Amino acid sequence: MRRILEIGISLTVLAAALAVPGCAQQQSFPATIGLPAGFAPEGIAIGSAPVAYLGSRLDGSIYRVDLRTGRGAVLSPGPGTPALGLALDPQGRLFVAGGAGGDARVVDTRTGEVLARYRFGSADSFVNDVVCTPEGAWFTDSHTSVLYHLPFGPAGALPSPGRVVRLPLNGDIEFVARAINANGIVATPDGAALILVQSATGRLYRVDPATGAAKAIDLGPETVPYGDGMLWHEGSLLVVQNRLGAVAVVALDGTGARGTVVRRLRDARFDIPTTVAAFEERLYLPNARFTTPAGPDTTYDIVTLGG
Repeated sequence: MRRILEIGISLTVLAAALAVPGCAQQQSFPATIGLPAGFAPEGIAIGSAPVAYLGSRLDGSIYRVDLRTGRGAVLSPGPGTPALGLALDPQGRLFVAGGAGGDARVVDTRTGEVLARYRFGSADSFVNDVVCTPEGAWFTDSHTSVLYHLPFGPAGALPSPGRVVRLPLNGDIEFVARAINANGIVATPDGAALILVQSATGRLYRVDPATGAAKAIDLGPETVPYGDGMLWHEGSLLVVQNRLGAVAVVALDGTGARGTVVRRLRDARFDIPTTVAAFEERLYLPNARFTTPAGPDTTYDIVTLGG
């Protein structure tokens, strides 16, 4: 916060200045944030403001919560099908992976309006996660060996449904029948490639967005089974291993061909966290609680690490 140096400023004005949201001296972000009972979160996205967006894997509702206070409300009612992976773009649009609905939608975070809907795959599709790049949004499908791409037009214009690109995956990756395969996805820091995790095998792949060629990333003796959401944070790739209750911290070389699992983050509050987002030095992980029956009274929360 800017220091107030003017001589003669009243104590009342000074106290008001110190109470302005965002002043580090007055901030006390909650370590755990409660979500509505029965919400069943899966994905989380955080932009440049201390606000998180979460999706319900039950009905697809989008919930917006203030990270400073823990207070929130439903931003956009769901269509009755899941909202899984989420990603924000610089224009304040939230891209939502539709899971077993085989689709995606784009939500305006200012109004909650659904700006566009896209139908991707067949009845067996499971659209699991999404990442935004300057060129467009990329979605994984955990049941079908393909990536879906929404190419942006001039000034970031959303494409028409007919311009959805289906990019078949090839190369090293082999899908396992009746399992969760391609799951979390991020772009490489240089924007030249995509990285995805295959939950069933615990392997990471570097994918060429032009050809779909997937090259296995050498982690030595390590794998990241149950790998789910991923995030670049402080130069490392974080991979949430949901049912193991851990976050693998992976250091990758400059090419993305090799990596090392440096350590794993664990916390007694984890109850099957699915993905991770960051605001400043804090990490936020929603507890999906997959092993707990999802009823109207089931409690859910977000766990904060660091800060």
